[in-house]
Amino acid sequence: MPIDDLDRTDRLILTHLQRDGRISNQDLAQRVALSPSPCLRRVKRLEDQGYIRRYVALADPEKLGLGLLAYVFVRLDKSHRAEHGAMSAFARDVQSWSEVVQCYAMSGDMDYLLRVQVEDLAAFSRFAMDTLMRHPAVVDIRSSFALQSIKETTELPTT
Repeated sequence: MPIDDLDRTDRLILTHLQRDGRISNQDLAQRVALSPSPCLRRVKRLEDQGYIRRYVALADPEKLGLGLLAYVFVRLDKSHRAEHGAMSAFARDVQSWSEVVQCYAMSGDMDYLLRVQVEDLAAFSRFAMDTLMRHPAVVDIRSSFALQSIKETTELPTT
């Protein structure tokens, strides 16, 4: 169901749940001007149709001692193997690297973009040298480090 098929109430429900996934159904119903039963049915429908993928707690990286955020572009060697073989192996292997909190296949001259959250520069260096650069498919990486968070949200626009 495309976003155009959602009515104003469905969009409001999504907005409130993105801001507070622990909101009670009673409070949510009140905020979107529904009684609790129809509100719960709408939430269940949004879950069943995949608009709501899951509920999570967002941990503070600083409090967990993970103060360094790096963005790493990765280029793979596609000359010795079939292109999809190298990419499949890398995509499979990246799943087990706890330092990587997000990974995207990219267009352009680099194949992947990784969001890497680690303790410090020494931890990043170990990850880059011992894991990334030793991966048989990786031929180049380019890293940038976040200096300051200007905007950080998980909330998607619903209007």
